[in-house]
Amino acid sequence: MDTAPDPRPREPKPALVFDDPMDQQSSDDTDRGWGERPSGDSAADLKRFLDEKPPHHI
Repeated sequence: MDTAPDPRPREPKPALVFDDPMDQQSSDDTDRGWGERPSGDSAADLKRFLDEKPPHHI
């Protein structure tokens, strides 16, 4: 039996990161994605308004 070491180099193990996660900016820290809609025509806006209007506003 041959017990020679494997000649292929080993992959490095991922390093542990001990940074404070509260120091990093999250997606909630920005205003992107908070209710923006792509600009459309006014007829589509009116249809959306009428479709989403609560029943007590009819």
